[in-house]
Amino acid sequence: MSSSSSVRRKCKTICNKLSLLRPIQIVNRAFRSDRVLDALAKASEEKTANIVLYNYPSFSGAFSALFAHLFHHHLRLPCLILPFSSVVPLRVEDLCFDGLQKCYFLDFLGPRGFAAELSRRTSCKVIGFEHRKSALSTASSNDNTMFHVDIEKSSSTAVYEFFLNELSQVQSVDGEAISLIKDGDRSRIEAMLKYIEDVDLRRWTSPDTKSFRIGIGEYRNMLNCITNPHMFDQLLEMNCMDFVAKGNSHDNNRHDAARKLLNKVFKIRLGRGTYGECLATRADGNSELSDEMCKELSIRSAAAGLRPIGAVIYMKRNNNLKMCLRSTDSCADTSEVAKAYGGGGSRRSSSFIIRMDEYNHWTTIGYHPISMEESL
Repeated sequence: MSSSSSVRRKCKTICNKLSLLRPIQIVNRAFRSDRVLDALAKASEEKTANIVLYNYPSFSGAFSALFAHLFHHHLRLPCLILPFSSVVPLRVEDLCFDGLQKCYFLDFLGPRGFAAELSRRTSCKVIGFEHRKSALSTASSNDNTMFHVDIEKSSSTAVYEFFLNELSQVQSVDGEAISLIKDGDRSRIEAMLKYIEDVDLRRWTSPDTKSFRIGIGEYRNMLNCITNPHMFDQLLEMNCMDFVAKGNSHDNNRHDAARKLLNKVFKIRLGRGTYGECLATRADGNSELSDEMCKELSIRSAAAGLRPIGAVIYMKRNNNLKMCLRSTDSCADTSEVAKAYGGGGSRRSSSFIIRMDEYNHWTTIGYHPISMEESL
């Protein structure tokens, strides 16, 4: 062994030891924190009439909170806005103080019985907005609780329309109508709401929605208005096309990286030939790119006259192999293969664990590696 290799190995060992000394960063998800309780104590002292709780970490919840913030700001109504997390949720007693008149639940309805108990103990009116089907069974309104559950409309869109309507009934001192959002921001914000709704309701009506979801995903950690006092200003500046471009760039980079790994492609006999043949590759150490690699192989497999399925295989920790199957052709059903071997998934995406001895039956007969040029 060369001396340079020995030095590199020693350096790597030292670096690994040093990395263990670095402090572990833990994301603070304790939303019933001292800062939140202090804010509630201050609201109690000042007899704040309105409290807004919004679902965290949800963009629908955050934008709903923005609209509540703008509404109360325009009318100069005292209001406390707080993120609500199911990880460490607020308690009913935290919100019980004299003077509370309204409590908004935005993009969630709270734990079972939470709203009813809060309304009973404070006599405040609880107004909730939710779009998930799971809320239908718990959304029972009465004189003091009013729940808006619409599974055809995202919570943020419903809240936006609600506060627009509320504000339309109020006139400014000079008799002019008050705008919830400035004219220069309205179309951009409404475009953001359309993309958010497309994601929330899983409609995917726009071809850019998946890129939007990828591009905006990393900004979830900014949706806590307690730890991020600039949240509302940041939300007002968001542009959906920026996130689409960011998502497209991320997607392209992953596909480029996946293509570079497809230098050893071979044919496999799915189910020992029962389900036809397709192109495959091993991805040991690169399983995070298996989806992109599979889809690229699916296209190449179809071009080669094989089934339009791509297979990526990699070793699991228990020395078993995992096989991922993807298809870019709606006519191909990858799940029939996966289910036959104890796995599952959908027509276009599935996976299963396969023993090495069984896998060998899929590759040994007629097996030969295919160069990148041949598979293109």
